[in-house]
Amino acid sequence: MSYQRELEVALEAAREAARILLHHYERGTESWEKSEDNPVTVADLESDRAIARRLQQAFPDDGMLSEETVAAPSRTAKRRVWIVDPMDGTKEFTQKIPEFAVSIALAEEGEPVVGVILNPASGVAVWASRGGGTFREGERVEVSRVEALEGAVVIASRTEISRDKFAAHQGWFKELRPVGSIAWKLACIAANEADLNVSFAPKNEWDVCAGDLLVREAGGVYVAFDGSRRRYNQADPLIESFMAAGPPALVRAFCERENARTGG
Repeated sequence: MSYQRELEVALEAAREAARILLHHYERGTESWEKSEDNPVTVADLESDRAIARRLQQAFPDDGMLSEETVAAPSRTAKRRVWIVDPMDGTKEFTQKIPEFAVSIALAEEGEPVVGVILNPASGVAVWASRGGGTFREGERVEVSRVEALEGAVVIASRTEISRDKFAAHQGWFKELRPVGSIAWKLACIAANEADLNVSFAPKNEWDVCAGDLLVREAGGVYVAFDGSRRRYNQADPLIESFMAAGPPALVRAFCERENARTGG
């Protein structure tokens, strides 16, 4: 099945949202804490409204799950659900670090089938549809071919690195590099701008659904350390499993070594 129209609408929505975010990024915006260490801004809310308007006009029968909008409980019964983060990486946005992104995905019967991630600061979009491959600004991309951990450039959360979540992994990798938004990290993995992403913190479906598809369609995997994959549009959108993304052999090498270290 072709998802060309869905992909086109998602790209249009992401570009409109990116213009809104960039406007606020350059000029400043009001922000406050939704919860401890979890900021939200006027830019998040404006972006959310713009995306929802476009998606609902084009696909009124589809469900919606967004970080900034309370989802109707009926969405879990929907065959198709749009899973949206109008701005992933709000902390980076407020600190003027250009590593935040718009993330828009369509899940069909629990599987991601369309994904768009756009970094407003760089203007770079990475997108995919099921069976159609992954593209960075119109050029087809594939994940890294690195298979050995000691040769891998790993990108991970700036917060997780600062909190010593990788202290036990000294010497495992060629390089451990901090990058902001998890959505943007997954787009970078899909586009072969790093080899492996590892996360030791919970995520929400809206953070990773689009990136999951980008990585898959680029030839990689996004899995829990036990090798399991997420089915999306769950009643509870929180993903508590630790996750890794990258080329299958490299992800497998990391998970095997990590599970041996922890007895998992």
